[in-house]
Amino acid sequence: MDAARAPQRLKATAGAVELLRRLGGTHGALMMHQSGGCCDGSAPMCYPDGEFIVGDRDVLLGVLDLRLGVGETPSTRAEGADAVPVWISGSQFEAWKHTQLVLDVVPGRGSGFSLESPESMRFLSRARAFTPEENTSLAAEEVIVGQQWEQGWRPAPSPEPQVVAEAVDACPVPARRPVP
Repeated sequence: MDAARAPQRLKATAGAVELLRRLGGTHGALMMHQSGGCCDGSAPMCYPDGEFIVGDRDVLLGVLDLRLGVGETPSTRAEGADAVPVWISGSQFEAWKHTQLVLDVVPGRGSGFSLESPESMRFLSRARAFTPEENTSLAAEEVIVGQQWEQGWRPAPSPEPQVVAEAVDACPVPARRPVP
């Protein structure tokens, strides 16, 4: 990553992208919202695009490009059913802005009304803490909020790959310390 360029706030595993493609084939264009707790825990929720009302102050974490595979970068902005915007509430964003969200999928039952529930799979958010340098570069960039999205604002495609093979490729697990 270029020192002047802020890192992506959102990445996805190949498994999560594949499940989104399948769900999109059934339900059309999709959107996601990172739940803030209560009934849904902290699960990422998947909906048909427009079925969840994005608040004016909700923050766009990124737009997943379903045309991409592992390590690929886009040459153009994803649109329509190829673009899955991922949102988080403004208050949740304040608590999580220091982390990169990695959308993953695991066997299990989906949360609430999330579209993957009948698939015996569920989306899972994993997180990688940004370095101090990354946090500095991110602080200099404005985020897109729901009101701006409604006005037509869209993020530019990132030159950084968005899809990783496995979650560990985006958020490595530290080596275990020997037990004394």
